[in-house]
Parts: sequence; structure tokens; C-alpha cells
Amino acid sequence: MTALTLSTAAAPGLRADAIVIGVGKGGKGPVVAPGADAVDKAYDGRLAGVLETLGASGAEGEITKLPAPAGFKAPLVLAVGLGAEPKDGDAYDAEALRRAAGVAARALTGAKKAAFALPLADAADAGAIAEGALLGAYSFDAYKDNGKDAKGKGPLGEVALLGGKPRDKEYKAAVERALAVTEELNRARDLINTPPNDLDPEAFAAVAQTAAKEHGIKVEVLDEKALEKGGYGGILGVGAGSAAGPRLVKLSYTHATASKHLAFVGKGITYDSGGISLKPAGHNETMKCDMSGAAAVFAAVVAAARLGLEVNVTGWLALAENMPSGSATRPGDVLRMYSGKTVEVLNTDAEGRLVLADALWAASAEKPDAIVDVATLTGAMVLALGSRTFGVMANDDAFRAAIVDAAEEVGEPSWPMPLPEHLRKGMDSPTADIANMGERMGGGLVAGLFLREFVGEGITWAHVDIAGPAFNEGGPFGYTPKGGTGSAVRTLVRLAELTAAGDLG
Repeated sequence: MTALTLSTAAAPGLRADAIVIGVGKGGKGPVVAPGADAVDKAYDGRLAGVLETLGASGAEGEITKLPAPAGFKAPLVLAVGLGAEPKDGDAYDAEALRRAAGVAARALTGAKKAAFALPLADAADAGAIAEGALLGAYSFDAYKDNGKDAKGKGPLGEVALLGGKPRDKEYKAAVERALAVTEELNRARDLINTPPNDLDPEAFAAVAQTAAKEHGIKVEVLDEKALEKGGYGGILGVGAGSAAGPRLVKLSYTHATASKHLAFVGKGITYDSGGISLKPAGHNETMKCDMSGAAAVFAAVVAAARLGLEVNVTGWLALAENMPSGSATRPGDVLRMYSGKTVEVLNTDAEGRLVLADALWAASAEKPDAIVDVATLTGAMVLALGSRTFGVMANDDAFRAAIVDAAEEVGEPSWPMPLPEHLRKGMDSPTADIANMGERMGGGLVAGLFLREFVGEGITWAHVDIAGPAFNEGGPFGYTPKGGTGSAVRTLVRLAELTAAGDLG
């Protein structure tokens, strides 16, 4: 993992491979952002003109490299675009700083150390830059020779935040928070990117057990026998076709003085072939990512424990592999769920809602103050919101709005979605209490309505469908890499922080 330090050193005297500065997009050309004063001074105040001559505009994500001025110990200045210059002297917002730091960290792959001289007015800015740099430096090279990328380079080794205050409590807390959150988010990315032949439900459960022991989290793992004894028909039904048995993992972080309890539930399909309702070629190659919801929940619980948040957080990881075989659940089969309800399975590729249903009912039994489930649940949500935005549904409008606000605060695009009552009728079954499919149009909303059936009465609940942003099949952008992204981790952590502070419910 990339190291992180706060530094009071001046840019010219700091030994590093590069000095990173920010550039805004002004009305008449690039504008040198605060933090780069020493660099601009070394260019006799003409740095903006030099950058413009080199083609820089200050557009978001733009990278311009130029030799460092005489007298600097670093050989390179890397100017990163921050986007539109704030109006009326306002500061750049946190997300602009995160994205710029992420772009710079990725551009400096292979470097041992970089000094970041981006706009840093307070501890919150330090936290945002730290997050962006640490997330942007991420690289999944576990299966590559010597742990390096295709060009033989490892990730940026160290980030020094210039203008930071190493002895200031707020700055130290901001950096420590950034380290905890990004390390766990990057662990979630690792899990998502791990090939399914190395990450089946049992292996995922083992990772959770190891982390729980390290961070003082209580863990309970239900294997096939325990699931059968408990009547978890949804999880067992989905896992029935695989040689790798399903698991239900419960992670419990408790704080001695906490008065609130949050439950996070994650869909953990370690590989989704679609089962008997087999996915066609072109739709199954990235299905190792179908456990992204469970990875997000796992990361959020561990991060909450590392931060010592004054809130009790329980994470439920519903883990199974959805495969076709002679023992697999068939379309037309009826499953008896943990809640006692029966479900007619019309499509075995609508399996995520089945494992979540059992986990939601188990979470409800503890009467938490709120439940949030996270899942790569429907292609319909991708069609509705695209590949970078997750949808949020809830049985409480205020809670849904709180999640959307928390997501915006941490820089995760989201959108509130409804639960139209008229769509529920489409899941009526002549054979069972409910079917796992309904109307095709509005399929993401239908899935949310199905899940609502398995939430305990009187419990506030929200469903977060991360099918779009969980796995980036395009090129990297900002601090987001290609592959597993760790979507929803930061939103869940922020929800836990707000609950601990008494600002949520």
C-alpha cells in the first residue's frame, strides 16, 4: 500500500520524484491553484503561461509534465487539472481534490515518492487529497510477475502532502481516517478482482474471519449444515448447483457506549453463471464481481471498527456461487425462505434477491435501527442510471434522502428511486407466496419491492443497487481503476459516522 505523510517542507527542498500541483480552468486559460506558490515563483510568476504553451487548459483530469525549476530537488513538476476555477474566491470542493489526486497518483506509477502541493486549506482538504491519492495509486497485480503492472512498474510508493500539519489533531485524524477507509476499500477491490477459482464462498468467509480477528470484530460463519438446519432456503437454493457450498457470514462490531445499531447486508455471489437460466456469452466474463455488495459491507464494518465509531454495526455477507448442474435449482422450483415465505423461482439468474432475502430476515431478527443492503442486483438499474451511478430505494423517504446525501458528500454518484406499489402485483404466484420475477419494465424497482417483503415490520430499510458502478469495464478515471471499484464502501462508512454522531435517525 502507498505510504502517506503530512509534510511542512517547502517544495524546492523536498527530495521526491515529482511535485504535483493543481491547475484550474479559468475564463482566459489555465490558472495555477493555491499550493503551487513556490513552483510558480520559481517560474517568475509565469507558470500559467508556460502550461498554456504546453497545451494545458486546467480541464478535469488533464496531466501536463514539465521539468522542475532550477534549485528544486525533485526533477519533475506534474500539473493536474482541477476543472473549472471556483467563482468568487471559493475553494475547490473535496471531490475535485480527490479526483485530481487520484489522476496524479496513477500518472506517477513506478515513482518512489511524490510531493502533492494541491490546494490544502484545512484538515478536510488533507483527507480528500489523501483519499484520492491512495485510491488512485491502487493496482491489482497479485497474478502478475513480481507484483508489477504490464510495464513492470509498481504503484506510487509514498505520498507527501505539502502544507499538512503533522502535529495538528484534526489533520492527523483526517489522514488516519483516509488511511483506514482507503485500505479497506482497496481490500474490497482486491476481493472483487480475485478470480472466482480462488474466491469461492468458503475462501471469502476465511478472509472475513482473519480480518475480524485482527480488528476485534465478532464473526460467525454458517456453513451448509448450519444453513440447512436454520432453514435458509434462499441461500441454499442459489448455491445448490455448485461444488463450492454457500456461507452466511455475520460480522459484529460493537462499541461499549453505542446506543444505535446499523445492519449492512451484502450480496456475495462469488461467481454468477445465471444457473440453469444460463447467461449468454458476453454477459458472464466479469461475473466474479457479483460479490461486490458483500465486499462493500465487509470493508465498511472493518473500517468502522478501525475508526472506533460509537455505533454498533453488523454486517451480513450472503455468499454463494450460482452454477448449473444436476443439483441446481430449476425454473419453476419453489424455495422456502428463512422467513417462512415460499418463493417460486421463475429465473435462476435473479438469484441475488434470494440470498439477500434470507440475510435481510436474519438481520431483522436483531431489530436494528436501520438496515441497508448493497448489491449488484439488476441490469435494469444500469440501463436506468448508467455505469457510474447507483440507485437507492427505501421504505422511508427521509432515510433514502440521507443515503443519497451521504453518498454525495463522499463523492459517490447516486440517485433516489421509487418503489411503485403497482409493480408488486407482477410478482404474484399461483404456486407460492411470491415469485422472484415480475414485470420486465422497471426490473430494478421490482427487485427492490421483492426485498422489501423480507424486511421485519417497523424496521427502516434501504436497498442500494450498485450494478452500474461496482465494476469498471472501461478505462480508469479520477481515483477509480479499471475492474473492481469498491462502490458504496465510503457511503456506508459515512452513514455509520453520521449515526455515531447522532445526525442520522
